[in-house]
Amino acid sequence: MGPPETVAALDDLASLGPFFAVETDPAARAGGIWRPLAALYTDPEPLRRRIVEVGEFLHTDEDRVAASLTFQSLSARVVAPPVAIAALHGVVAPLEPQALYWRPVPSGPWPLWTATGESPWPSVAPSQLVDRLAELVIERHLRPLVDAVRAQVGVAESLLWGNAASSLAAALRLVGEQRPAAVHTARALADALLGYGPLAGTSSTGPAGRFRRRSCCLYYRTPEGGLCGDCVFDEPPAR
Repeated sequence: MGPPETVAALDDLASLGPFFAVETDPAARAGGIWRPLAALYTDPEPLRRRIVEVGEFLHTDEDRVAASLTFQSLSARVVAPPVAIAALHGVVAPLEPQALYWRPVPSGPWPLWTATGESPWPSVAPSQLVDRLAELVIERHLRPLVDAVRAQVGVAESLLWGNAASSLAAALRLVGEQRPAAVHTARALADALLGYGPLAGTSSTGPAGRFRRRSCCLYYRTPEGGLCGDCVFDEPPAR
């Protein structure tokens, strides 16, 4: 894909929802306080602040609950754009941590920005698409984010990978729902990625294609929380 097509593909992501959007306008980059996403995985201060903000917003004093739900949101944010591009265009967009910038906002998903550049996105053989996408999403984004969150709060690693699986499954389900022509590709990518590396064993898929995780994000432990649609529990555990 050449530069005109890559810009159009990135700009089109916003129509799928705010977790998919990636800004490309140089004026937007110049007009705000943007920080390298790669630094978020190594600098404890922004992540620590976000966990505190999430805890305050949800009125919970349980650090592991705030950390889990912070990770849930951030994992959805970094997973959604590349998996959508892969499902819709059959390529792996160069959305590595060092190529993305984020901007703090009071609530909602953090905005992301990337420079599109003049280089085309290389084509990927269908047989290599899952491996290339997994390298980007799991190894370059999710694994560093898991480590960064666990360095702040001692939340179970398996729980965080369950959150990541939920984020990935939800993103590809939304792609299929909003772009019916890509539904089969999106489902195939979800099935392949959910069996990859640390995501393997974190979930199951029922006969009707219903995704269900094998852990709980702990949202039920917030004052106004309940169970998510893909939760391992049928009823909230006693607190």
